Amino acid sequence: MTNPELKTFLDEKVTQYNTLDFIESDPVQIPHLFSLKEDIEIAGFLSATIAWGNRKMIVKNSHKMMDLMGNSPYDFVLNHQEQHLEKLEKFVHRTFNGQDLIGFIKSLKNIYTNHGGLEAIFTKHQKADSLQNAISEFKKVFFEINHLNRTEKHVSDPSKNSSSKRINMYLRWMCRQDNKGVDLGIWKSISPSILSCPLDVHSGNVARKLGLLTRNQNDSKALAELDSKLRELDPNDPVKYDFALFGLGVFEGF
Repeated sequence: MTNPELKTFLDEKVTQYNTLDFIESDPVQIPHLFSLKEDIEIAGFLSATIAWGNRKMIVKNSHKMMDLMGNSPYDFVLNHQEQHLEKLEKFVHRTFNGQDLIGFIKSLKNIYTNHGGLEAIFTKHQKADSLQNAISEFKKVFFEINHLNRTEKHVSDPSKNSSSKRINMYLRWMCRQDNKGVDLGIWKSISPSILSCPLDVHSGNVARKLGLLTRNQNDSKALAELDSKLRELDPNDPVKYDFALFGLGVFEGF
């Protein structure tokens, strides 16, 4: 396909999949449960953190995390006592366990108490054309308090050549101005134009078949290549094409 043909094809797929129906089977439904900004961003961050594997299980376990926090994640993060954390110990989603979740709650408390919240960190470290540096800086802040070494693997780092799929997906949820009701767009201090596409097996394979990606590994170098191509198609809202790539891969077996 020529570039104009490819853009037309992908734009049609975005229209097809970027709808409210998408929410029903996707973990983006979790932050949609809340109205308070801090609840939305914490619920989204925790849900995105465990967003790998079976989608039904991701959604189920994300709901379980919210239940464990009394469905008031911001209040729980800020005001929990040590005894309140005990009920989190039995949580497990694949390799993310209760001790990891407890560590995340403590790190989030530090972020809201001492750093102005999640949005403030990503805003502070954003570059004119990318949030990948901000993700690396976020990880440093996240683990500046005492923590288990094992928990570090659950926050990715582009400077270590990770595509950081789950955090990029989370940033799409928070920053993208979506008039379709899927992405929440509550962070106004970061332009959607500098977001990066969540790159995983599905989106990577589809991107290669469409000629958007030549690199074989789904790493930070591949992400930079894909970002460049998607920004040619739509410089203002490049990550809208995540809906097209994901939909083609997961729902159509493209």
